[in-house]
This record gives sequence, structure tokens and C-alpha cells, in this order.
Amino acid sequence: MKDTVVIIEDEQDLLELMEFHLNKAGFDAVGFLSIKNVEKFLSEEGCSLLLVDRNLKESEGSEFVERLRKKGINIPVIFVTAKDKDSEVEEGFLRGGDDYLKKPFNMQELILRAKALIGRTKHEAKKIGFRDILLDLESREAFVKDEKADLTKLEFDLLSLFIQNKNSVLNRDFLLEKIWQSDEAFQEKTVNVAVSRLCKKIDPNKDKKYIKPVWGVGYILC
Repeated sequence: MKDTVVIIEDEQDLLELMEFHLNKAGFDAVGFLSIKNVEKFLSEEGCSLLLVDRNLKESEGSEFVERLRKKGINIPVIFVTAKDKDSEVEEGFLRGGDDYLKKPFNMQELILRAKALIGRTKHEAKKIGFRDILLDLESREAFVKDEKADLTKLEFDLLSLFIQNKNSVLNRDFLLEKIWQSDEAFQEKTVNVAVSRLCKKIDPNKDKKYIKPVWGVGYILC
């Protein structure tokens, strides 16, 4: 499966050029001329890497990335920008950037940096965690405060989805689509029962309250 790379660049010609070269290099490149609809795309489709210009018309790119980080969205980011002062580069990293490429740039260097960062992130992403919960995605083992939790496949997938979207409200339709593939045989009650069972296993004493219901919407891991 191809890695999806989202590009946010408000210069149409450059955006199309980046999309062309990244697609040619084996990525699935998706371009946006502004930050509008990017978060919606990330929540629905996800991606392996964000390439973000900082000089966007509607928003400063690093401020947008900083907002994503505060929401718990940890997709790797390469800033591709004309902001090249030392203080600006430092600012980019402090706001959540993982790499920094100054304009004008060599397209092959961009591709090499993208491959390196995605490869490194994939290796690191074999384990994900939240508070004192740790999931090993390779062995599919779950640990709560270093003690193994006996989760079913569905419960593991559900907890993994919550951790990957921590601090974000996940509505029941989204959970049905991602975990149950929107099978008409499963309804909102199915989600409620599954989340309740998961909570009993990871929080038997009901004192940690990892997953909270959001009335009329769904659930949030917080």
C-alpha cells in the first residue's frame, strides 16, 4: 500500500510539481492550497507525512502544525518554506516540525527526506501509548501500567484507534466505519457495548477514566 503524503502549498504551480514528483516516486500525494479541509481529511483518511509551507495566505503553517500537535495529532511534518533565518528554523521545530527544507529546494532531496522520515516513523510506530497504556502493534499486546491486558481483536483495534486519535471526539458513525466497516447489522448500541467492555478491562476500578462519553456524539480518550 502506498504511503499518503499531504502537501499544503498555496502556490499552484509548485503544488502540482510536488504532487507529480512524489506520485512518480511511489507516494500517493494529495495537495491542498490552504489548511481548509486538511484536518477533515486527516481524520477521515489519515496520512504518513505532511509537507507544509509556512507562508500560507490564511494561516502561518507552523502555527497550524502547533495546533495539530496540541490536539494529539502526531503525523510527521516537513516544513518546506522560504523562511530560512536561524530563528525561524528553530521556531518551526519548536512548533512541532520534524524536518525543515528551505526554498528553493531540490526535488530529489525532498523525496529522500520524505522516505527517510516515513521509514523512521514507521519503525517507531510499532508501539503507541497513552498515559500508562502501551500497545505493541506488531505483537498486538496491550499493557496497562506494565500489566498485560487481555483484549479481543476488536477491543485492541478500538483502543488503538482511540490512541491514534487521542484528545479528539470520535463519533459512533466514525467508530462503526473504522472498526465494523459500517456493516448495517451493527448499530450505535454495538459501539456502546464494545466501549463499555473495553473500559472494564483497562480500567476495572473506574478510577482512571481513560475513555469518556460525549453526550449525543461519541467518545473521547483523554
